[in-house]
Amino acid sequence: MEENKQEIIDEKDEQTEAEETQQEVVEESGSDELEQLRSEKEEINNRLLRLQADYDNFRRRTQKEKEADRKYRSQSLVEELIPALDNFERALQVEVDGESAQNFANGMKMVYDQFKTALEKEGVEEIPAQGEEFDPHLHQAIMQVEDENYESNVVVEELQKGYRLKDRVIRPSMVKVNQ
Repeated sequence: MEENKQEIIDEKDEQTEAEETQQEVVEESGSDELEQLRSEKEEINNRLLRLQADYDNFRRRTQKEKEADRKYRSQSLVEELIPALDNFERALQVEVDGESAQNFANGMKMVYDQFKTALEKEGVEEIPAQGEEFDPHLHQAIMQVEDENYESNVVVEELQKGYRLKDRVIRPSMVKVNQ
């Protein structure tokens, strides 16, 4: 009987050890699963943050593009109208004789002024040239001359007016520059 008791005690000890080992395995696998879940959560969180940053960048870029479109919406129209403005200026430089021709010239001047005012309301302005220092972003040098009345690298004469729309050059001024 003693032997049976000892066997039963040994079996219980083995069972207890097996249960403890099984519990350790469960705890280890549980902690492994917990670590895996934590890393998955971290990865998902990072992906969410990147996605949110991409969306914010897209929204800002789209907003800037819309602002630029609004700001320069009339650029193609202005590019088409500038040669007509040049022709108006040339026509107004012609000397006229007679009262009817003078009235016609005055009417042309009124249309020219109205045309120029409409362009100015859209943000079109002439680029100042004569007497200004040469700026390759605003002026296009056609000729170089030597004139003692002007300093070096100064625009002596404007051959064709330049225009800009807000802060963008539409057409640079064609100029003569002093050496």
